[in-house]
Amino acid sequence: MAGRAVLLIPYRSDAADEGALPGDYRKILAIVREAHGPVQVRAVGERLGLDAAVRGRLEPLRAKMTKLADRGWLHKRPDGRFTARP
Repeated sequence: MAGRAVLLIPYRSDAADEGALPGDYRKILAIVREAHGPVQVRAVGERLGLDAAVRGRLEPLRAKMTKLADRGWLHKRPDGRFTARP
């Protein structure tokens, strides 16, 4: 798309459904939705098979989850945990 910026992660209001998200973001969203309450990045990382003992391994995941929250797909709580939007 010459001259036009394309968002890899669309705003929730702009997307018809979560099918507009890349696969790894859909996996994150599914894990958060399956949880019965707020989840920490560490718990999502463990479900994805990341080495949660190494903090640096979780930072890219934290960035993805924050991006999902910024675009309206997740809600980031003040305590740093995430919940699914209804």
